[in-house]
Amino acid sequence: MANSKDKSGMSQVTYEFPYMKPQDKFSLGKFLYNSENGTIMSRTPKDWEIVLVIKERNGKLLIFYAIFYTVLAALFAICLQGLFYTITKEYPKWQMERSLIGTNPGVGFRPISEDTTQGSLIWFKASDPDSIRPWTKLLDDYLAPYQNKSLLPGGGKNQEMCDFDSPPKPGRVCAVEVSKWEHCNAENDYGYSKSSPCIFVKLNRIFNWVPDFYDDVNDLPDDMPEELKSHIAQLDASKRKQVWISCRGEHPSDREAIGPIKYIPSHGMASYYYPFTNIPGYLSPIIAVHLERPALNRLINIECRAWAKNIQYQGGRDRSGSVHLELMID
Repeated sequence: MANSKDKSGMSQVTYEFPYMKPQDKFSLGKFLYNSENGTIMSRTPKDWEIVLVIKERNGKLLIFYAIFYTVLAALFAICLQGLFYTITKEYPKWQMERSLIGTNPGVGFRPISEDTTQGSLIWFKASDPDSIRPWTKLLDDYLAPYQNKSLLPGGGKNQEMCDFDSPPKPGRVCAVEVSKWEHCNAENDYGYSKSSPCIFVKLNRIFNWVPDFYDDVNDLPDDMPEELKSHIAQLDASKRKQVWISCRGEHPSDREAIGPIKYIPSHGMASYYYPFTNIPGYLSPIIAVHLERPALNRLINIECRAWAKNIQYQGGRDRSGSVHLELMID
């Protein structure tokens, strides 16, 4: 840019554009070696020296990390193999007091809705087959191994019929007699289509746990239901070695609404089912709790409790030794 004045004395600005040298055409020879700039593939020898040093360092880092992670993976595999060596499928490593579940078995029931938002509520309309079908299907699936031995490991060949005088032989387990479930079977829709539902109650398994039975009628707890006490007193002493189950309405209004209850095949789970030692074909003993005439169109809170001297009971939120469920029949 240059300043000048015209004849009248006015300033003029002149712009001068720099000369742009036309670019050379691409040449492979010049790319490989440019004698003017002294470059090899567009880099000076000094640039190439720096690049080689960086690559050498990166190469050493890659080798270091490859060796480091290989050794780390080998150590992990050795530790995992050592852990597997101490574990067996036949029994848990930590048992009873040393285990996480401890020595107090929980109480469970079926059917339980697969919808977690429904919790422990059993809600259906007895006159609507579509309403009861999900519940009967849940029971069909759960009870299938009881009714079809081919679903058990080894086809249930380890099972045998037991009684108090004939406990299972070594290496064998006692079968659950499904023929004694009476009204509580699939042919009768487990009573759901007749507003007379069956709820199956069981104890959760604890390996090698042996119940301490209430088998002495003079040593029954004060809070045990009178109906259960009468049942125990009527039995022969040899048949009192059982884990007893009782269910009732949780509150006074629920006890009026729940109606008569029948326990099938009996009030208790016999001693010959215990202990559980993971023998193939073992099935937990279950009791069908038949609610014969529960009130309709109202929510009934129910508590089922297990009775043995070494089953600790606690109600409320931190429940143990019992289970809570709700029933609603439209």
